[in-house]
Order: sequence, then structure tokens, then C-alpha cells
Amino acid sequence: MTAPVMLVTGSGRDRLGRQLVDAFADQGYAIALHYHSSAEEAQQAVQELRDRGVTVEAYQANVAEEGEVEQMIADVVQRFGRIDLLACTASIWPTIPLEQTTAADVLKSFEVNTLGSFLCAKAAGLAMTKQPTGGSIVLFGDWAIERPYKDHAAYFIAKGAIPTLTRMLAVELAERNPQVRVNCIHPGPVLFPPGLTEAEQQESIDSTLVKTANCPDAIVQAVQLLASNPMMTGVCLPVDGGRTIFARE
Repeated sequence: MTAPVMLVTGSGRDRLGRQLVDAFADQGYAIALHYHSSAEEAQQAVQELRDRGVTVEAYQANVAEEGEVEQMIADVVQRFGRIDLLACTASIWPTIPLEQTTAADVLKSFEVNTLGSFLCAKAAGLAMTKQPTGGSIVLFGDWAIERPYKDHAAYFIAKGAIPTLTRMLAVELAERNPQVRVNCIHPGPVLFPPGLTEAEQQESIDSTLVKTANCPDAIVQAVQLLASNPMMTGVCLPVDGGRTIFARE
């Protein structure tokens, strides 16, 4: 395998992970597409990519299950020979009022959003340390961990740990191979969720300094930057159009 290899978790459905898959496939990457439950959508994506001449395989795993993650990484390395780039986009975003948020809700969000990111990054990162060229890992936090909004306590508890996870893995993996780098992106309103009304879409646009939203290419460009810049590691990069710093009057 001469093409670089990218693994994207949570890329079965047509959301942010799939956007990364499509973009990096166009750049010549071989793709390992991960899904948990959306098998039909994942297989359709694989067929579409193969029709475009992309080397791609789909892998099913629960990212919160250590054994399944380790097996997935081993299978990817066996199939492709290595992993050059990992993007951890697998995530859940439950909307639950605080009064109804239970310990089970918090644990579920932690398992997918935090533990899942750790297990995938750990297994892929350790595989990368054995590669002379190392590799790059990109985790995903959220712009709003600095300014959380209501009804998402379980989500923000989990996502709030991602910056520390990023820095810890950057240190640990670089000790084993200085060519392995770990960074994080804090996305803003880069991809509208399904069912958003026109008024809600406009609100997302108005909440940014750049008056732009629903622009997944901005995340693609950020991943490209973090994957290619050899001096960037342990960085948490906001890609939010200035939303974090914008306090509207």
C-alpha cells in the first residue's frame, strides 16, 4: 500500500465523518470507514467510494468496547499495512433537561464521546509508534465546552475531557515515537443537524463573527492542517467562526 491510510470513526452515516472520508479519498487516501450500527449506510458509502476508484474497507465496532476497538485497529493494519491518519468523529449528542439527566445518561455519553475517543486513539496511536513515519490523530471536542448551552449536561461533561485527553496522548505517544502527533478540533456550527428550521439555521449563522455556518469544508481544511504540520501537537483548534468569543449585544 503506497497511498496514505485514513481511519475515520463514526463515518457510516452522512455526517461530518463522511465528509472527511469523501474529501480525503479525493486526495488519494485509502479509507478505513468505521460504523457502529448503520451497516446499510456504511456499505452504500463503500460501494460509492469503490465506484470512484477508492481503496476502502468498512469496519464495525462499538468504540466503547476495548476488545472491539483493538480488533478493528489490528484488522485495519493487517489490511492496509499501517494507519497514517485517525479522525475520531464518533459521537452522541443527547438533548436532555438537567432535571431528567441521570447517571446512566452521563455514563453513556462518556462511553461514546470520551472513552471511545481514548480507546481508538490509544490503539491507533500505539500502532503508529511502530511506524517510522509515525502518524497523526485528530480528536473532536466542541466549541461550547467553554460556553455550554442548556439541556446537554451529559454531552458537555464528556466533551469537556477531550482537551486533556488530547494533551495527554500527545505527550505519551511522542515519548514512544516523536513522529506521532495528537491534536483536537472544536467545531462550531459547521454542519446543520437534521430537522433544523430555517429560523434556527439563521440563528446559527448570526451567532458567528464570520456570518457563515453549515460549511463542513472548514473542518476538512482544519484536519488537513493538523495532519500535515509537523510542529502542531497537543493543540485544540477552534473552527467556530468566532462563536466562542462573540457576545452579541
